[in-house]
Amino acid sequence: MALVYSTDHGRTCPGCRQALAACICKAALPVAAGDGVVRVSREKQGRGGKTVTVVRGLALDPTALTATGKQLRAACGAGGAAKDGVIEVQGDHVERVMSWLTQAGHRVKRVGG
Repeated sequence: MALVYSTDHGRTCPGCRQALAACICKAALPVAAGDGVVRVSREKQGRGGKTVTVVRGLALDPTALTATGKQLRAACGAGGAAKDGVIEVQGDHVERVMSWLTQAGHRVKRVGG
């Protein structure tokens, strides 16, 4: 059984058993390995007919990926999500996302139609 609360520290991380504020598990998460090319595509399948711009291949840790996703969504003025190493931006914003990522210093490639 994992310890989740301690009267000494408050909430604790079940993985490293440290206080939640001093958790070292998040720092040890692996960064998604890639070939250095960020791939941007537009998808429509399995989304109820809605168009989504998808960004794959960003070699960032989950925290940085979430922050980058937030910045991309703000630049496009759209909603979306960042999960499992993929950033999704609602709507067809392929050109805007590609230019933003290029300005951020990434090698970008358009994939698909």
